Amino acid sequence: MTGPAIRVHRWRAAAAVTLAAGDLEATFLPELGMTGVSLCWQGRELVAVPGGPRALTGGHTAGLPLLHPWANRLAGPVAASPLLHTDANGVPIHGVLPSALPFTVEHETASSLDAVFTTDDHPGVLEVFPYPHRLRVQAMLTDDELEIRTTLLALGRRPVPIAFGYHPYLRLPGESRSTVEIEVPAPTRLLLDERQIPTGEREPATVAPGPLAERTFDDGFADVSDGTAFVVRGANRTVTVAFLEGYSFAQVYAPEGSDFICYEPMTAPTNAIASGDSLTRVRPGDAYTAAFRIGVG
Repeated sequence: MTGPAIRVHRWRAAAAVTLAAGDLEATFLPELGMTGVSLCWQGRELVAVPGGPRALTGGHTAGLPLLHPWANRLAGPVAASPLLHTDANGVPIHGVLPSALPFTVEHETASSLDAVFTTDDHPGVLEVFPYPHRLRVQAMLTDDELEIRTTLLALGRRPVPIAFGYHPYLRLPGESRSTVEIEVPAPTRLLLDERQIPTGEREPATVAPGPLAERTFDDGFADVSDGTAFVVRGANRTVTVAFLEGYSFAQVYAPEGSDFICYEPMTAPTNAIASGDSLTRVRPGDAYTAAFRIGVG
């Protein structure tokens, strides 16, 4: 390892590493799926972690989690496994539990982290996703941005479907729903059935910019262009999620009464592994990289 070391510590009993650059700090849990559990700007927390590590080990998303091998729900055939968490309808959601994706830190500096997970070392994931692969997550911090690049390398003998994503729970401390404004610049909405599974139909999206207020979301979107930025803005702070490359789908989640909104970069639509809709497959020996950036201003 080279460069100044990241800060290694415990986060509510979980092994954690914290990156720092200027006024921005970010904390990750490598052994729990490289989940981000803190993003602080000038000491103010910008992500919500409902339930803490107990929620993460129980399969609930929180903070800034990697969703792998699939983001959102999977209604198609999948083997029952203790590695999976299901929603209220019994549908597996957000891939395997974070504890099933332990990452090894390969390189670190005070403001960057490079970590790897491979099914060669942790084959349990193959029970529900029978495609050998390696994941590399690179987190890079500047004074006002956190960029996360994720690369899947296909191992084995057959193409690997790409359906991973992230689920950042963004919050603006001291702000209320009536004052927080949002921008959702996705051009196309996915129509969903009663289980939140895409029907295959799409329609033009019409999310008006303005206060979050009483609006709620659990909506899927398509045709997100590289460089598109989703925004949450308060009186004193603006947070953007820019889809830099590889994420042409998004989920926006803001349940009733929540103090957060999630702009979720996704490499494929919900249930793509089962439906085949807009699904990318990577040939053995090839890799797929996707990146997004959270900016603070």
